[in-house]
Amino acid sequence: MCDFCKPPPQESTKSCMDCSASYCNECFKIHHPWGTVKAQHEYVGPTTNFRPKILLCPEHEMERVNMYCEICKRPVCHLCKLGGCHANHRVTTMTTAYKTLKEQLSKDIEYLISKESKVKAHITQLDLLLKETECNSERAKEEASHSFEKLSQILEEKKSAALRAIETSKNLRLEKLQAQAEEYQGLLENNGLVGYAQEVLKETDPSCFVQTAKQLHVRIQKATESLTSFKPAAEATFEGFVLDIPKQEEILGDLYFHAHGLEVPEINEKQSRMYNRALISWECPGKTHLADTYVLQYHKLSREEESVTWQDVKVCSKSKVISDLDDDSSYAFRVRGYKGSICSPWSQEVTLRTPPAPVFSFLFDDKCGYNREHLLLNPRRTSVESRAGFRLLLESERMQVGCYTTLDYIIGDAGIATGKHFWAFRVEAYSYLVKVGVVSSSKIQKLFHNTHDGTSPRYEQDSGHDSGIEDATFDSSQPLTLVTLGMKKFFIPTMPAAPKDPHSRIVPLPSRLGICLDCDKGKVGFYDASCMKCLYECEVDCSDIMYPAFALMGSAAVHLEEPVTAAVYGEYRGDI
Repeated sequence: MCDFCKPPPQESTKSCMDCSASYCNECFKIHHPWGTVKAQHEYVGPTTNFRPKILLCPEHEMERVNMYCEICKRPVCHLCKLGGCHANHRVTTMTTAYKTLKEQLSKDIEYLISKESKVKAHITQLDLLLKETECNSERAKEEASHSFEKLSQILEEKKSAALRAIETSKNLRLEKLQAQAEEYQGLLENNGLVGYAQEVLKETDPSCFVQTAKQLHVRIQKATESLTSFKPAAEATFEGFVLDIPKQEEILGDLYFHAHGLEVPEINEKQSRMYNRALISWECPGKTHLADTYVLQYHKLSREEESVTWQDVKVCSKSKVISDLDDDSSYAFRVRGYKGSICSPWSQEVTLRTPPAPVFSFLFDDKCGYNREHLLLNPRRTSVESRAGFRLLLESERMQVGCYTTLDYIIGDAGIATGKHFWAFRVEAYSYLVKVGVVSSSKIQKLFHNTHDGTSPRYEQDSGHDSGIEDATFDSSQPLTLVTLGMKKFFIPTMPAAPKDPHSRIVPLPSRLGICLDCDKGKVGFYDASCMKCLYECEVDCSDIMYPAFALMGSAAVHLEEPVTAAVYGEYRGDI
């Protein structure tokens, strides 16, 4: 319809591509008079498809697109290429892109035309599947109805049997109670036994009285005994006929149809982790037919247990934080999805191991010996980074006669006096040299006031030792116990029985490291915190308060492992 007619509008006869509007004959003459610039506008038949005559860049107004980005697969202008987000991308001319894409599109169309018979065959197959789906759904409904009718029939039979048993027991009890009531009714005066005894007392013949009174005396004695120890002949309660059905209710509550259409969730082992608690995350690879709710099951792996008892947790999200797990134990986890009365099969089981001891929480200490010029702490004091910078360059001037480079130490803000504790951290892969371990309170002052790092061979001029060898100089019972990390390697300190070859003591640096300090036994262990595998363990003097200790040199960074909390990982977003 014409965009400029007064109501009612007339049908349009032409559309102006420059004005992006449609006109009837009269309105077109009014808005495009002869002798004006508008008279030169391009017009076509009535249309609603107004394409711009010149394609402009959406990021740089008034700039024409004249190139094609082969990386992003989109037209760009020269400003996008010069300094925009496509500066380092490979581009081609619009003419070349036009020819290339036109050839590809032509080939695609020719391919589709050549596969017309195959497409029709697929359509025929889909039509058959549609009809088969209808038939199979009706058959599935009949089978489901039959299954429920069978269950209902079993329940009706059980119900009838239970009611009959209750009725039979009731009649038997009533008979016993009625007989007992009649027996006691005879003990009343002028009734039964009492009345008969009163008549016997009227007997005047001694021989007849004695013969009758003897039997009567025995009956009265029995009646007297029943009075002193009265007990009803039957119970009035029917507690023995109460059905114990919690297990049956649980089974019926878990009565779900397995559906192949519902995605089987997969536990993401990279996002799941064990620390102070367990964080279990999962996802559905197909992203279709997602479940409404999930059930996470877990149990402790133990050789002594003959039968496995899974613990269920209902979750409305795709992650769950599990608490109250035993230390130094392995747990198996699995999850399944539910959508209405349909459930997916169980996911593949994933095994995770808890830390060997309760988690010890601390932050980096920014007051005791912290060197602000050499080390950089984040505001939360959970990460520390060494600043190599000018200090390392200036000290390198003295390397012609010896190396005076020192380690920069930092400790935790909480100490350990007794018990067994565990903490974990992450060392950046680019770190040149990092030492981690524990230090006693008596050693701290000496550690931070030394001008040189006496525990490192770099203190000794021209020592020639590599960064992993100096741990061999430590006595195993010393209150300062550190191991060396660096250049993506973990250096196992030399032990008396260990081989002297340095390469045999070098293992890849784990993504997460853990330290377990047992003050009661005087031992410290270094762990791969991802699988809780002990890499190295040694004795340590725990007579003083012990603190987590770290030392950095060159470019290096250490990040403390954050505790697993519902707030951090959004467990309550619905449940997550």
